[in-house]
Amino acid sequence: MYDFLGLTVGLNKNGMSKDEKREAYLADITYGTNNEFGFDYLRDNMVLYKDQMVQRPLHFAIIDEVDSILIDEARTPLIISGTARKSATLYEQANSFVRTLQNEDDYSYDEKSKGVQLTEEGMNKAERFFQVDNLFDLNNVTLTHHINQALKAHISMHKDTDYVVEEDQVVIVDQFTGRLMKGRRYSDGLHQAIEAKEGLPIQNESMTLASITFQNYFRMYEKLAGMTGTAKTEEEEFRNIYNMDVIAIPTNKPIIRDDKADLIFKSMEGKFRAVVEEIKERNQAGQPVLVGTVAVETSELISKYLSRAGVKHNVLNAKNHYREAEIIENAGQRGAVTIATNMAGRGTDIKLGDGIKELGGLAVIGTERHESRRIDNQLRGRSGRQGDPGVTQFYLSMEDELMRRFGSDNMKAMMERFGMDDSQPIESKLVSRTVESAQKRVEGNNFDARKTILSYDDVLRQQREIIYKQRYEVIDSDNLREIIEQMIETTVDAAIDTYMAEDVPEEWNITGLTEYLHATLIEQEWITEDELKGKEKDEARALILEKVKAKYDQKEEELTPEQMREFEKVILLRTVDTKWMDHIDQMDQLRQGIHLRAYGQNDPLREYQMESFAMFEEMVASINEEVAKYVMKAQIRENLKREAVVKETQTVSGGEQAKKKVKKPYVKAQAVGRNDACPCGSGKKYKNCHGKA
Repeated sequence: MYDFLGLTVGLNKNGMSKDEKREAYLADITYGTNNEFGFDYLRDNMVLYKDQMVQRPLHFAIIDEVDSILIDEARTPLIISGTARKSATLYEQANSFVRTLQNEDDYSYDEKSKGVQLTEEGMNKAERFFQVDNLFDLNNVTLTHHINQALKAHISMHKDTDYVVEEDQVVIVDQFTGRLMKGRRYSDGLHQAIEAKEGLPIQNESMTLASITFQNYFRMYEKLAGMTGTAKTEEEEFRNIYNMDVIAIPTNKPIIRDDKADLIFKSMEGKFRAVVEEIKERNQAGQPVLVGTVAVETSELISKYLSRAGVKHNVLNAKNHYREAEIIENAGQRGAVTIATNMAGRGTDIKLGDGIKELGGLAVIGTERHESRRIDNQLRGRSGRQGDPGVTQFYLSMEDELMRRFGSDNMKAMMERFGMDDSQPIESKLVSRTVESAQKRVEGNNFDARKTILSYDDVLRQQREIIYKQRYEVIDSDNLREIIEQMIETTVDAAIDTYMAEDVPEEWNITGLTEYLHATLIEQEWITEDELKGKEKDEARALILEKVKAKYDQKEEELTPEQMREFEKVILLRTVDTKWMDHIDQMDQLRQGIHLRAYGQNDPLREYQMESFAMFEEMVASINEEVAKYVMKAQIRENLKREAVVKETQTVSGGEQAKKKVKKPYVKAQAVGRNDACPCGSGKKYKNCHGKA
């Protein structure tokens, strides 16, 4: 259709070469995943030559399933990281220690916030185990961090819910889509702590080279739009964060689906028994059933129950996603029972087989409410599409995580007071409203968390935009001498302010200034202490800059102009990249501890803004000084080449560090008889060739 309208279309995929990507971006319309666009933006701001860039300026983005990308995934930054720095020993030791701890005696766990802390007794145990006097001594900061991550890995991260183990690797399960996020890793050492917990090889941590959140990436587009079936509940966030209005488009045909009130049971056991009975009944009538679960674990549990009840079914979760298309294709056929995590909840169109409409359409059974109403609505929306009939119902229990965290304890007490057992569910709009209010509270908490993260990330965004803009000017410019001369002037001004700061000239440290100049900009024969003595500040500044300029000219004469220009670029790029990477790391460390300032009655965000601004100013001064020093003092080699400061090893999203693993093809070994011809093609018998012992 686009070709017919005279438009070109490009596809941007992971693993494409730079030339292929550039061609895709040059098209009028470019399709691709949000991750790939974000990573290309970061990579473009790490290139050494302008012609290595692939993206064009960011004009207009249309995002499919916009609530998933801009809201659910807004908290997970895209990160490009480099070579590793830490060893695995401490993770193993912390893991061994945490295994010895007892709940409540040695640590406390808050289910609502998923926070886990050592108690006083736990701290004493840690000091004895690691043979240290004070766990919170400055020298033990790293140890404390490893213990905390090991605690988190054991207590709040659950196998087959938050992650699965596949091919000796911990693979994260996306809590919103239920899909495996291969190649992604939890950051800050949590992934290594889980590897230690599961007894897997511990992979090294890595250094962040560049990062950006989806919020800040997509807000750079001049125009931003998107579509989804479930944005109305997040209208406020779209307007506040992205300045986007939410407009509901009426359905093509009226919805005739029957959304039944929630059934709530006293225990999980009773809930699952009722779910299986319901599925069995509908299955015997031939009606197709889609069963939605929040976790991989739950989908496997229901699968066991159904197998015992003799109900044929398919399971679609992160462990067997390769059969997704086949399972979904048959999910609307007569007698089909499909158990799925959130994978089948978003954007999946289940076609109904012949005669299914007469049976009432697709029946959707939810086994637990998600903490976001949108995800529940996505699951409901698999049924009753295009005016088809359908029925949906959620089965809940007082032991569900959402009910435990935010549900009413009064309701459980009421059930016990009336002597209700597991075979008698409560079905009322009051229950549904209680659940919905719990979900609204969680959504509110999540919105606040995303807003806070954005407020902090905006500080880094402003700095990132300055650095990236200046970096682009360096790559794009033919002659950097003017920029470098400004850096030299700034460095000289800073030196004069330091060594000639006093109002009384007799107290100026001319010796110190001269030594600084000799160490940083020019050799002894170019300027002496006597030449600077007795001069006013302005005169001293003019003399120093005159001498530096003369040396710069001499340096340029020794080389061709092309070599000098390339030399300037090499120095500038290397310095900026090194300092910027260290700055990102320092900002990350500052961000992690800044919340403690609240105890001193200070606003953590304001403190973060002030300190990060001071750090940025310091970094800029450091860049100026280092560029000036290298340009003026370094020997120029003829074979000068621009090189990346740290080689990119990983691209990750979700604040999760990732390592790409190259899979080798599996080759089935053939059994070769001793007297058969050798497979190498030599013509000899196997025993006389490669079969020799």
